[in-house]
Amino acid sequence: CPFQATEMQLGTKIIRIDLTTQFPGSGSLSGQGLTRGATACLTVHMEFPPTDVTSPHREKHRITYDADVVLRTLDEALICHVGFDAGGPLVLPMIHARVDDVLYVHASTGSGLGLSEMPVSVCVTVSLVDGLVLAKSQFNHSLNYRCVVIRGAAELVTDEAEKQLALAAITEHVSPGRSTSSRPANARESAATAVLRIPLRAVSAKVRTGPPEEEPEDIDLPFWSGVIPTRLTAGPPQAADAGTWPEPDSGARFRQ
Repeated sequence: CPFQATEMQLGTKIIRIDLTTQFPGSGSLSGQGLTRGATACLTVHMEFPPTDVTSPHREKHRITYDADVVLRTLDEALICHVGFDAGGPLVLPMIHARVDDVLYVHASTGSGLGLSEMPVSVCVTVSLVDGLVLAKSQFNHSLNYRCVVIRGAAELVTDEAEKQLALAAITEHVSPGRSTSSRPANARESAATAVLRIPLRAVSAKVRTGPPEEEPEDIDLPFWSGVIPTRLTAGPPQAADAGTWPEPDSGARFRQ
């Protein structure tokens, strides 16, 4: 018999705990815990709490606040897009990295986001395309995708230790192991680089999976319909010089 789920707030996430007991034979619960023969399954489910800016207005069935979906999508995507006010709306592609409940991006200190007055209000999006959804009708064509939207305030990282940690994480995000097999930024390069911290507070994901949605009157039309899966892959490394250095594992980034 399942126990009633319990919810609690932990940091930036909602934690839902489901304790389910199973009773092989004569197993039962007692004041001292489970008696012999009984087993318990503890499921911990973490979610980001909905906010005014992350609550959907349409297609609510595709929205999820599941922390696992959000974090896996952020970690898998190679780049994000950061929108902010630069005297008008501006959206820039950037390399990012997540460390726990913080997203880091880096920019030039001499332009764009690096020149903005801090903290700066941003909207960060990440999208992964998993398939082309081809329907009988053009109206019902779509994509299978995973998308994350983050709203919040980006702050300039001024602590040097945190900045170096973030830069190493961004390097690892692009190519696992690369932070220890390449030269880190020197003082001049570090001074030219702005690192921004975006706490994961107002976060949501939107996911579409499955076949196309067909209109009943279109089912018998003589057109192919279905899904063409897509994925990002890496080719063999292409050396930039004639050195006989160990090649990176080109596929490591895509096997995470």
